[in-house]
Amino acid sequence: MQIPRIERPVGTIGGVVGAHLLKLIATELKPGDRLPPERELAASMGVSRTSVRDALAELHQRGLVDRRPGRGTTVLAPPEHVGELEERLAEEAARHTDAAELRLIVEPQVAALAARRAGESDLLALERILADSAGELTAETSLELDIRFHLQLATASRNPLLEPLCALTSEWVREVRTCSHRTTAGRERSLEGHRIIYRAVRAGDADAACEAMVAHLGEVAALGSGILGDGR
Repeated sequence: MQIPRIERPVGTIGGVVGAHLLKLIATELKPGDRLPPERELAASMGVSRTSVRDALAELHQRGLVDRRPGRGTTVLAPPEHVGELEERLAEEAARHTDAAELRLIVEPQVAALAARRAGESDLLALERILADSAGELTAETSLELDIRFHLQLATASRNPLLEPLCALTSEWVREVRTCSHRTTAGRERSLEGHRIIYRAVRAGDADAACEAMVAHLGEVAALGSGILGDGR
């Protein structure tokens, strides 16, 4: 069975994969059909195995597929609420896409303002966060330091409305950011992005800080979608 590739994965990729498979279950697959192994699903859809595993776990929990060791994943007869689940998964993906779009609009300007307005205390705080982010960290600790870095930039912007706004968007896209910190390679890419932003802020170069933030957010979105690979 060939599962079609997902085009331009966005938002919480597990939710996008789940909605993709759910649509196939509702329209094309029959009860008793067996899905390919996780590795084949991930390759055919162009996403990571982790994303596929998360999506299948969600579908299993909802009674849409049966997963058993050694027997793979089998499609079950769809319950009455399958339409509601498809709608919920699609809405979740849309919410995360909207939040990521808002972040792309706001945070590059936050970085530019920080480059113009950051004081020595702000720069020292950013330096401490970068220092703490280096070395061997758990995914959870790396994510928390990531959030602290972006909130410190908002503080350095000297606009009291931006810090709570950035805190909100951080929560809205937490799942995607969590994906980007699951691997050593992802954590290293995130840290390098922060270092480039910091150097521009310290130099007082607003344009460079803005451009660095745009590049960083694009890379985070790609990591969260599994586009840049599984890492280490």
